[in-house]
Amino acid sequence: MQACVIDAPQHAVLRTVERPEPGPGQVLLRLEGSGVCASSLPLWEGRSWFEYPQAPGAPGHEGWGHVEAVGEGVTGIAPGDRVAALSYRAHAQFDIAEASAVVRLPASLQGRAVPGEPLGCACNIFERSGIERGQTVAIVGIGFLGALLTQMAVQAGARVIALSRRGFSLDMARQAGAQHVLPMDDHYRILEQVKALTEGRWCERVIEATGLEWPLQLASEMTAERGRLVIAGYHQDGMRQVNVQLWNWRGIDVINAHERDPRRYVDGIRRAIALMQDGLIDPEPLYTHRLPLDRLGEALELTRTRPDGFFKALVTA
Repeated sequence: MQACVIDAPQHAVLRTVERPEPGPGQVLLRLEGSGVCASSLPLWEGRSWFEYPQAPGAPGHEGWGHVEAVGEGVTGIAPGDRVAALSYRAHAQFDIAEASAVVRLPASLQGRAVPGEPLGCACNIFERSGIERGQTVAIVGIGFLGALLTQMAVQAGARVIALSRRGFSLDMARQAGAQHVLPMDDHYRILEQVKALTEGRWCERVIEATGLEWPLQLASEMTAERGRLVIAGYHQDGMRQVNVQLWNWRGIDVINAHERDPRRYVDGIRRAIALMQDGLIDPEPLYTHRLPLDRLGEALELTRTRPDGFFKALVTA
């Protein structure tokens, strides 16, 4: 089979490797494609704690496709089923997943890309945000995740303030129903605008979805007394300074909304599929770049540099 191998920082090659076989409780996936996640960027950039070459297909964890074969003891899933799965070497033609981490896709989603993990991640973050009808919700950073969360918050009946440094991202947020869109440029100007929009009460919920320090500080200052600050950004490239004095004085809840338990991810994937089936979320416009498997390096670079018009890259097997 063909699989992409990151054999050195910022270098990916397509190689022919042996196809894996499913063990007990596992399934073999013939992948249609996989999403490219921003959490892969530290590996792509070459942080000191990674070793190279990586395993074939790593670190792909956003795959979808068809079940090719099942291992001993697997029930409820059969060869030919179209599925989304949480696996870990999905930048390849085939990958192995635990049967418990595979979610069947309904016929209504036939032909649509379903990178399950990021869709499930958005659902899990939304659930932990506790967004309710009538609340004012600020979403700081409108990339793939922020745009999906905007859709969900609007559907929940919240008033959404979307912030992004990119004009086309603000356009996408507006299309998703955000009532207010603000360019993320000047810290104090933004605070003045949000304070005016909320009549000085600030926002009951603020979701930070950038993974950067300044937007996290900005998000803190926009959170109301007894509000909830939800950290959805991926902060794995170093330490952060935060204003604990402010957090303490306002009595805010701070939620780190990324899950680590695979079962939670799979639950989120199931909820996301149901929302897509019911037409309550539509991620399709957010898949802005689709590249063949042998261009994984280019897809990772797009994810790193985020050029104008970029939301999310998919690689197809």
